[in-house]
Amino acid sequence: MSIKNINTLAVTAGINKDAHHGAVVAPIHLSSTYALKGFNEKRQFDYSRTGNPTRALFGETIAELEQGSVGIVTGTGMAAVHLICQLLTPEDTVVIPHDCYGGSFRLFTHLAKRGQFKLIVIDQNDQQALTDALAQKPKLVLIESPSNPLLRLVDIEEVTKACHEVGALVAVDNTFLSPALQLPLTLGADIVFHSTTKYINGHSDVVGGVLVTKTQELGETLAWWANCIGITGSAFDSFLALRGLKTLPVRIKQHQENALQVASFLKNHSGVDAVYFPGFEDHAGHQIAKKQQSGYGSMLSFEVKGGVEAVKKLFDNLSLFTLAQSLGGVESLISHPSTMTHAGMEIADQLEAGITQSLVRISVGIEFIDDILADLAHGLEQSQK
Repeated sequence: MSIKNINTLAVTAGINKDAHHGAVVAPIHLSSTYALKGFNEKRQFDYSRTGNPTRALFGETIAELEQGSVGIVTGTGMAAVHLICQLLTPEDTVVIPHDCYGGSFRLFTHLAKRGQFKLIVIDQNDQQALTDALAQKPKLVLIESPSNPLLRLVDIEEVTKACHEVGALVAVDNTFLSPALQLPLTLGADIVFHSTTKYINGHSDVVGGVLVTKTQELGETLAWWANCIGITGSAFDSFLALRGLKTLPVRIKQHQENALQVASFLKNHSGVDAVYFPGFEDHAGHQIAKKQQSGYGSMLSFEVKGGVEAVKKLFDNLSLFTLAQSLGGVESLISHPSTMTHAGMEIADQLEAGITQSLVRISVGIEFIDDILADLAHGLEQSQK
């Protein structure tokens, strides 16, 4: 029987596949090296940097969920981004969004300063800016939709079509939504990548990354580079991420239900100046979200009335929300993008992207919604005093 539904694919990955002992759950292969059958007779795996059974299963599962060809598991999400950069030469041009994740922005801008490629940073919702950038015939265009932290969206299908017309590869950061809610490869992208630290693992106990290619050829090229520069993920982290993946669809369902109520609460609160959430009909990207996503996710950001001092009071008076980096875990997290996730960007670049000192980002967890709302209500009440 051919299985297509993501719920079933995520749950059944590796289940009852152990031919040696009949283990229901796929075992962790911690061996660093593997015996050859004989002189110059390699088995499927020979050294764990190059290939590992547990990591291979995780990569194959993500590739299947993303409807791609090759899944490459890396030690971190940023390692996956850096792996994509191995496709570039000093003569190549890269286009990135001005409001992408701070770590990605830092990596691309600093590699460009070292002369590893030429870089164009634009607002990808500015049609003229995008047209001008594509006129430079870039080798790679990075898309982040929804963007971090302002949840801006771009039409992946339309932008990818325009990129392909000038011969550019398109890589999409799908971390905020996961394959449960968005499939960029089916929209035309060449590469999709994730920080598996986030929703895919979902329990804030793994740091990892993965990228999936649309074609076998591109996947083999990037897999060669992953082995060459030694950024492949560990077996144990792959096992934990694979375990987390099994509950992805049900977690996402609860995350989204809670996020919609949190966003509505914040939108009507007197201590909040603005809420950025694609699920609202008045959000600039709402129609795009309806077109290319199967849900609105559980990330949102908002502006606290009263500036940075009010933000500090809010943080000081929360007990359920944890002030911490990252996102996508079952627990609710809150952060200040300017001084945390996007601290690697110069203040001028932050402001250009719309990241102010009043901006707060929330990763809504799966706790009981009344407790989440009560904690936010108390924190916001104190922030306005």
